[in-house]
Amino acid sequence: MADIKKTEKKADKAVENTEVLNIPEEKKAASSDAKAMADKETAEIEVPKKKKKLKKQVHKGQAHIQCSYNNTLITITDMTGEVLAWSSSGLLGFKGAKKSTPFAATQVAVDVAEKVKKYGTGELHVFVKGVGSGREASIRALVNRGFDLVSIKDITPIPHNGCRPRKPRRV
Repeated sequence: MADIKKTEKKADKAVENTEVLNIPEEKKAASSDAKAMADKETAEIEVPKKKKKLKKQVHKGQAHIQCSYNNTLITITDMTGEVLAWSSSGLLGFKGAKKSTPFAATQVAVDVAEKVKKYGTGELHVFVKGVGSGREASIRALVNRGFDLVSIKDITPIPHNGCRPRKPRRV
């Protein structure tokens, strides 16, 4: 019994979210179904209304910058970690050794700043990981694009004596 009431409520909501379109008599005559309704002046067709999708405004965010020897990747997230925009030097078309340059890192920061501009993000907490040459360049580019950097934290993983090294070569 409860399932029937739930389906009736869903059907009522679907009917409420529709609007009626009036079609003139000349357009009706073109279709075979419309010939049966020739005595009416207009036919009624129900079309579901589209809901406008709102862009969420994120005033504070996080910038995760990963710089390796081969590439630079910048991801901008909100404070909960949901990704708003990302970019990398390989995505922008840099190939080979040019991907790891400071110039490529600035271009990545400019690209990701353009993508995140629609969210209204102003303040960023920056987390830098890696040892690549684009670390400082990408941070400077974010500052030049108008972001206020609240904090800069280095989260490069450092081994606490790490893995066992290879055996030495005997020559």
